[in-house]
Amino acid sequence: MSQTTTDLSEIGKTRPVLENITNKWSILILTVLCSEPVRFNELRRRLDGITHKALSDALKRLERNGLVHRKVLPTSPVSVEYSLTALAKTLQEPFIALYGWALKHGPEMAQAQLLYDARQVEETR
Repeated sequence: MSQTTTDLSEIGKTRPVLENITNKWSILILTVLCSEPVRFNELRRRLDGITHKALSDALKRLERNGLVHRKVLPTSPVSVEYSLTALAKTLQEPFIALYGWALKHGPEMAQAQLLYDARQVEETR
C-alpha cells in the first residue's frame, strides 16, 4: 500500500471516536480551547448561537471522553474553567488545520451551495 493510500479496513472502529469529536459543537469547543483555558460564559460568548444547555451537554460529553478538564474556580460566584487534557492536545494540530481550511475554503463551499440550490430550482420547474 502506498503512503498516500489509507487502510480503511478498520473504519468501523473509528466511528464511536469520530462521532464524539465531530458533532455539531465539539470541534468548535475544542478549537477554542486549543489556545487557552476558558470559563464557561466566555466559551458561550465565543460560540455564538450555542445555548447554555447545548454547551453544558457538550462539555460533559467531552469531559467524559477524556478531552476536557473541568476546574471549579474559588470565586464568588463560583465559576468554572475548561481546558484541554493531554489527550485532547493531540488534536490541536488537526483542528487548527481544519479551522484554517474552513476559513480558506468556506467561500468556495458557499458558492457551491448556491450553484446546487439554483440547479435544484431549475430542475423543479
